[in-house]
Amino acid sequence: MSATGRKTPTREQLHVWREFLETTEKLQSELGGRLQAESAISSADYKVLLALSEAPDRRYRSSVLADEIGWERSRLSHHLGRMERRGLISRVACADDSRGSEIVITAEGAETFRRCSVPHLRDIRELFIDALRPAQLSAVADATTALKHHLERSSVIRSA
Repeated sequence: MSATGRKTPTREQLHVWREFLETTEKLQSELGGRLQAESAISSADYKVLLALSEAPDRRYRSSVLADEIGWERSRLSHHLGRMERRGLISRVACADDSRGSEIVITAEGAETFRRCSVPHLRDIRELFIDALRPAQLSAVADATTALKHHLERSSVIRSA
């Protein structure tokens, strides 16, 4: 046990952890590279466009969008500026708060998202889904759900 009373991971557990991280990073890198090469948008652009395409009225307040995609507000603000200059999103006055604005996917952004989704989903199937048997895919689903709930509980405990 460590000085704080917590057990440290075993060598085998650390090996699993490293394999998980390295494989996830490699998968994200490969998917991001393909997305950029095939569609000329980044994984970050895709994440924003996906969230907006699923949003009520295809719009979010920037603070809600930041929470939705798990980004710091300053990072999102800079990224949205770049996307706005490329015509993928626009900022419009908020109907219920004259001081605020909403981020809206433009027609060009929606078309870009639609056009890049087909090859991106095909790449997800090729690189992730096809690599796993149905039982393995189910095990990944169980593991990610358990991790998500554990992190949510941990976050609540730390903020209390």
